[in-house]
Amino acid sequence: MHAARAKDPVRGMKVNEKTVKYTTVHMEKTYYSYAAGCKEAFEKNPHKYMKM
Repeated sequence: MHAARAKDPVRGMKVNEKTVKYTTVHMEKTYYSYAAGCKEAFEKNPHKYMKM
């Protein structure tokens, strides 16, 4: 069984959705961040990192 993987929108790294420490909910979608700095950058300007 494989762990659920998500892509950090700031770094583009794959993270494990079940063990990642940093998450942000924006427009009813959960975004997973590799590190606190990635979470902060995303929260300051989410549209810069979101795929439109």
